[in-house]
Amino acid sequence: MIDLMDAKKLVLVVDDEPGILRIVRLNLSLAGYEVLATTSGEEAIGLVQSKSPDLVLLDVLLRPLDGLQVLKRLRAFSRVPVLLFTASSYSTEQVQELGANGFVAKPFRPDELVNKIKNVLNNPIRGGD
Repeated sequence: MIDLMDAKKLVLVVDDEPGILRIVRLNLSLAGYEVLATTSGEEAIGLVQSKSPDLVLLDVLLRPLDGLQVLKRLRAFSRVPVLLFTASSYSTEQVQELGANGFVAKPFRPDELVNKIKNVLNNPIRGGD
């Protein structure tokens, strides 16, 4: 079901695995989000500057610029909510210390991903937790 408040929200998905990008793009589109996607941390920084997404879903294990480096650079100019997307485990406190608003663990269930994004968009300070 599409939530009208989220119908026009723009989500930037950054992951170096094209298969993950396709799955996430499809699920977020079906949930009513507009989706931008890239496999590059450098491109993600440029897209945040030029497109002003409402949220960034950011893979930690990117190359050559990893997700934590991208996050640090984003925080130099933007307060856009960022969810780290990772197979590593982080606590909510660790993620917030890094400057993110939360994290999504891989592997993920599509409905959990959509719910986490909704929660962060509705409450970016606490990351929806």
